[in-house]
Amino acid sequence: MSSSEEEMKAAALSAMLPLAAACAGGAAAPDDPYLWLEEVESPKALDWARAHNEKSEGLLRADPRFGTIEAEVRKILLARDRIAFPNLDDGWVYNFWQDAEHVRGIWRRVRPEEYERAEPRWDLILDLDALAKEEKENWVWHGASPLPGSERALVFLSRGGKDAHVMREFDVGKRAFLPDGFALPEAKSRATWVDADQLLVGTDFGPDSLTKSGYPRRVKRWRRGTPLAEAALVFEGDVADVSVGAHTAFRPEGRTTFVVRSPSFFEEEAHVLEPDGKLRRVPFPRDADVRGVFYGHFLALLRTAWKGFPAGALVAMRPDGGSELVYAPDERSSLRGIVTARSFLYLTVLENVRGRLLRVEKRPGEWHVTRVALPDHGAVDVLSSDDFDDRLYARFESFTAPSSVTFVDGSIVKPVKRMPERFDASDVDVEQHEAASADGTRVPYFLVRRRGRPLDGAIPTLLTGYGGFEIANVPVYAGALGKVWLERGGAFAVANIRGGGEFGPRWHQAALKANRARAFEDFIAVAEDLVRRKVTSPRRLGISGGSNGGLLVGAVLLRRPELLNAVVCNVPLLDMLRYHKLLAGNSWMAEYGDPDDATMAPVLLSYSPYQNVRAGVKYPKVFFLTSTKDDRVHPGHARKMAARMEEQGHDVLYYENIEGGHGGAANLEQRIKKAALEYTFLFRQLVD
Repeated sequence: MSSSEEEMKAAALSAMLPLAAACAGGAAAPDDPYLWLEEVESPKALDWARAHNEKSEGLLRADPRFGTIEAEVRKILLARDRIAFPNLDDGWVYNFWQDAEHVRGIWRRVRPEEYERAEPRWDLILDLDALAKEEKENWVWHGASPLPGSERALVFLSRGGKDAHVMREFDVGKRAFLPDGFALPEAKSRATWVDADQLLVGTDFGPDSLTKSGYPRRVKRWRRGTPLAEAALVFEGDVADVSVGAHTAFRPEGRTTFVVRSPSFFEEEAHVLEPDGKLRRVPFPRDADVRGVFYGHFLALLRTAWKGFPAGALVAMRPDGGSELVYAPDERSSLRGIVTARSFLYLTVLENVRGRLLRVEKRPGEWHVTRVALPDHGAVDVLSSDDFDDRLYARFESFTAPSSVTFVDGSIVKPVKRMPERFDASDVDVEQHEAASADGTRVPYFLVRRRGRPLDGAIPTLLTGYGGFEIANVPVYAGALGKVWLERGGAFAVANIRGGGEFGPRWHQAALKANRARAFEDFIAVAEDLVRRKVTSPRRLGISGGSNGGLLVGAVLLRRPELLNAVVCNVPLLDMLRYHKLLAGNSWMAEYGDPDDATMAPVLLSYSPYQNVRAGVKYPKVFFLTSTKDDRVHPGHARKMAARMEEQGHDVLYYENIEGGHGGAANLEQRIKKAALEYTFLFRQLVD
């Protein structure tokens, strides 16, 4: 480290000491002059947001590249030759589709044989654009839950993309909502079928029925034809819990209804609802992730070692209470997904951040694991399976290979659909490197760039990361990024930093709470490695992240401003002393720690971007993007950070979609606009 870097870090630490003292013992932070921006839909706050939108949008739209970029993104996102991804259920393939004529989307279905045709003749079930127009609502699709063996389904619709939604019962055969069917008003509800005439429901039942995180804490049994107010209490959690919910596993061998209490984000207590109405606890450890039932065996993914089984392993509990190992990843692997079919389990696994699909068969005395033959060097997901069918659909994609759909039926593996290429990848190389973090940990990352360009530090490069909640950053098709960025000579990198799920629970837990800085250090190490390899330089390096990734880039912005020249900060957490008081933030204390705790308050303060940004420091230009309707990560984080940086004289851009939810966009048109604004910003900062 150079002496100038030492001085910069010392100055930053010195500036934080008064705040750290103020927060010792969990005391409140100094007065916040921008608390009024936390009033989500107050006229004053919305006027502030609209004024900033006008400024930012005006600046970026005036760039001569904006129109071309927007047209390229539009062509890709609205292409009619996109894959209609399948959702296999009860002998049908369902699909939710959006295009230029249906920006909100349509729900439709066909039989599997018809789906595999080049041009399936879809059966339209519900037109969301028409419904929104008819009901004068800004409906955003939140999914549907059909009842097996029935034409009934629960349909979930959000206003403007919020996590909160309404629920309405729908008759698929008649293509109509049931006027006297099950229905719930807007809330962060959870509902599951018990049978055709009963639901288990967690919703806002009135005073004291929600947790501090804003999720249901009561589950009730609701019988058809009775008012919701008469639903019988099945289970009640504590107000300090994250949530309580229920779900039903419908299997050939029978139906199992689970009631699950989540005391924290990474803990749960799963109970089985018996026919007599009593609850029976499934005796896995509280930090295990219970993944359902398979021929009488309860399945759980372990976060810590238990009964001789290692952390990260999938374990099955027999009906007699004994436990068996199903699958255990090694040190460079992680178990990413678990689905059940009629006769098999299917596991999606990461091996050194490359996807694999495994088929598991229960044989006498063993769980037999075989690999399904899918392409290598990319990401693998199970798109859909059915507990009453051995067929499933899997997806493969990589940075340069478009998404493809493969039909799997036991040992039969058959390619079904492949999306056309959206950019010229003939001279694009994908490399996997490692960077040494501050504590010596080797952190992998992918670098995607055009072949043959000299490594002279001049390549405009975008680095992305996440590093939280055990979520892995995997290779996904570049699509619009490839067309807009790679084809014009840019490069991008994806960092697999600690806090994520690339290598299982240990990789995630290494950056929890007091160790959060490791995620930031890992990301900085990757950025430094890109400069060391002369791929790029601080003048040409930008970083991007959303949600927890927004916190990541916000923290890195303040720690190493001289290393960057552009930051795209999407729907971020930035005020880490108040995050737990805003919307769903209370539910994330198992990840970040409690700001009111005497031990954690100084830790959170040490990296909280909102409290640590300083006047007089030369920061790279930041583009903050958020959504008014985001009821998960409060838009106040981005609003307040932008306002404080402007007050200090920093040049920032801010754009708030007045709709959009946590994804930042409520429909395809909003996604196109948002992408065009971001790319134009990056070109202005890293290319010009």
